Amino acid sequence: MHEYSIAYDIFATARRAAIENGADEVTTVKVDVGEMAMVNPEQVEFLFGVIVEDDPLFTGTHLECRTVKVRTRCECGYEGDEKFVCPQCGGLPHIVEGKEIVVTNIEIEVNES
Repeated sequence: MHEYSIAYDIFATARRAAIENGADEVTTVKVDVGEMAMVNPEQVEFLFGVIVEDDPLFTGTHLECRTVKVRTRCECGYEGDEKFVCPQCGGLPHIVEGKEIVVTNIEIEVNES
């Protein structure tokens, strides 16, 4: 179950960024998940909730996963969303977007008293 390790990595990244920036609370963590990342975003969201449940920094934190569509490029010049066979030359296109899992934004609250 690699979704657990992904959820944990998202938590660790958000926690480290929150601490480095003096956060009192993490409100939202946004993640881009490529449609070919072979990950179930709903499972990641659930496991993230389990991981953060006892951390007071993450009380009420919402994880938002956005699916990133596949974008490919072929040596012949084709650019599009064909994953397996280039419609222009029959070659194998290179996936340039759609396999990643990236934390894109962490929203925090800082009490400056």
